[in-house]
Amino acid sequence: MHSKFRIPGPTPVPPAVIEAMQKPMIPHRGAEMKAMYTSILDRTRAAHRTSGDVLIWPGSGSAGWEIAIVNFFSPGDKVISLLAGAFAERFYDLGKRFGLEMVRADAPWGSANQPDQLRAAFEAHPDARAVFITHNETSTGICHPLEQLAMVAREFDALVFVDAVSSMGGIPLEMDTWGVDYVMSGSQKAWMCPPGLTIVAVGERCQAAYERSTFPKFFWDYAGMKKAAAEGSGQTTPPLTMLYAFDAALNMIFDEGIEQVWARHAALGAQMRAGIDRLGLPLFGDPEYASNTVTAIRLPDGITSASVIKTMASDHGIDVASWQGKGEEQVIRVGHMGWCDSEDIDVVLDALAEVIPALTTAG
Repeated sequence: MHSKFRIPGPTPVPPAVIEAMQKPMIPHRGAEMKAMYTSILDRTRAAHRTSGDVLIWPGSGSAGWEIAIVNFFSPGDKVISLLAGAFAERFYDLGKRFGLEMVRADAPWGSANQPDQLRAAFEAHPDARAVFITHNETSTGICHPLEQLAMVAREFDALVFVDAVSSMGGIPLEMDTWGVDYVMSGSQKAWMCPPGLTIVAVGERCQAAYERSTFPKFFWDYAGMKKAAAEGSGQTTPPLTMLYAFDAALNMIFDEGIEQVWARHAALGAQMRAGIDRLGLPLFGDPEYASNTVTAIRLPDGITSASVIKTMASDHGIDVASWQGKGEEQVIRVGHMGWCDSEDIDVVLDALAEVIPALTTAG
């Protein structure tokens, strides 16, 4: 058994990653750092399935939204935002704060954004420069059809910016093949590391967008970080301990094989969904688009998420997560990404099989 920590991020950290973080500091402009950093970027590029740039900043995954906006847009640029959950809303809100002209394209929470929805938005706004897409919506447990959505954006010569915080490293994402221009993620999800790194992949079509961008930039500057990465370090002092962790986690991922990692997550997702179905618990969202890294479960009438979370922790030592929307107290979310196996899922399902009937009787 790995861990009973089953929220959808931060996720459990493997012992090998924790051990790597105990290494002493090294010169952050020296040869050892350059070799490690170059290897990290090479492997991260391979995981993204891209020949483009991959850059790493200190920060949470959410920093990737701001990195996207200040580097590749200017105030007043029109951007379509596909919305169907809490994190897509945050990406949209950040665009508004920076003065972008944000166009909403909404789908109900629990459903997936569809290609026809995006096509209609572009037909109504053919001057939109880009689309913001949340690949895997952590708040609803829905994985949107990114490949098909990116194909539509290409029809309108628009850039594709993707929040892949809860999908990258756990769910297939073929950046170059699918025509995705920008992908952001955070170290604390399927990458199996503590929070602290923002990982960004940038396609070549973004170069022209960078040249025309008028937002001021310093810490988040793409060109500065790209130049530093080519020299084997960060633009500012890099977070060495987190890079040690990421290096060790990438070793684990590539020892397993990225396709095998994707297949393991698919099996874990299927196992979780089959288990909650046996318990008579429905998914919150559309099963056709159910995520393989996080499952959102609707609870029976009369049982609140707070009561399940409290009882799972007190009686079984298992941490699960609450709902992230408004006005909904009967949804819990279970993370199964990164350092996770079949036994971990069985432990959660066995606990739910005890907790749900007990709370139903008590209610």
